[in-house]
Amino acid sequence: MIGLGLAATACSSTSSPSPASLTSPSASPQPVASFLGQLHGLTQVASTVPGNGDVNPYGVAAVPASGGRLTAGDILVSNFNDKGNVQGTGTTLVQVSPAGKASVFANISALPAGQACPGGIGLTTALGILPGGWVVVGSLPTSNGGALPALNPAGCLIVLNDQGTVAETITNSDIAGPWDLTVKSSATSAEVFVSNALGGNTTTHDGLPVTGNCTVVRLDLALSPESPPKLTSSTVIGTDFPWRANKAALILAPTGLALGSNGTLYADDTMTNSVSAIPQALTRTSAITAAGGNLSAGGALNAPLGMTLAPNGDLIVVNGNNGNAVEITPAGKQVATRTLIKNGAGDLFGIITTPGGLLIANDGTNALDQVNM
Repeated sequence: MIGLGLAATACSSTSSPSPASLTSPSASPQPVASFLGQLHGLTQVASTVPGNGDVNPYGVAAVPASGGRLTAGDILVSNFNDKGNVQGTGTTLVQVSPAGKASVFANISALPAGQACPGGIGLTTALGILPGGWVVVGSLPTSNGGALPALNPAGCLIVLNDQGTVAETITNSDIAGPWDLTVKSSATSAEVFVSNALGGNTTTHDGLPVTGNCTVVRLDLALSPESPPKLTSSTVIGTDFPWRANKAALILAPTGLALGSNGTLYADDTMTNSVSAIPQALTRTSAITAAGGNLSAGGALNAPLGMTLAPNGDLIVVNGNNGNAVEITPAGKQVATRTLIKNGAGDLFGIITTPGGLLIANDGTNALDQVNM
């Protein structure tokens, strides 16, 4: 993903059609090369370990415009673990330049007076940047050495300005362990889609949640140059996504989100090895169930985590149980699988596409990696 700029990448072209193929109604369309089929090699861009020792990089977001301490073309990465490798206790956002220079954009060790995040701070994959340089990051905090929070709902979205200073937190009953997010925005408004990893508890142990059914929510925000984003409405658009506590991964739950050009929101679920589609996500007022929106399941999917859109419109999903990426068409067909990291179980999480290929948060080496085109 770095190398890098933010311009769109052209798909591989096919050979020019013959005159017959231009006129014959029976001519078959030329096949389009898969995005994953164009990738090769992997290089480390930079370590994502800041001075305080935070590890386990999760979220990845490209900076679209310069302002304050944000520089267009840089990448922000969120850390989920502290230096003791305790999950749900990371507090830092690291900024990485195309040349591989890393610096701390924010260390959210405490919140300002008047702001709260139920349970505390543990920065997740949920990371995005809104017009005006407002950075939104999710928090799913843990306690007592990495135990899931007993609060319901727990966690929040933290909004920082372009200087890396916390401006506000966003909490309500629809936000429960925000695990990933994706954003569509204009100069005056934004729709922030959040996959929750907690809530809807079905079993507990010693007061701590063990299993449940969580949701995907759309948060509508009003934007202005003078003040932080203002939440105007909150709508649950996806339900019955199962989650389960997991010692190694902390939690198995819906993670990756991607918004298609047709307004369909895609969500993958680590626990069920599936991808669901939520149509009309920008406007819908009712929720679709995970099973009802099932798009693709099984096959090469193996504990899917991060997800992004390729330039050709396909979904790129990375697996948690191996180092593979899977390419899925909007119709749900799995068209390509590629090993990004050999023996890479637990290594892949946050992912975005760039003109250079893919940028991935590598939990195995605590680094931002580039998979080249």
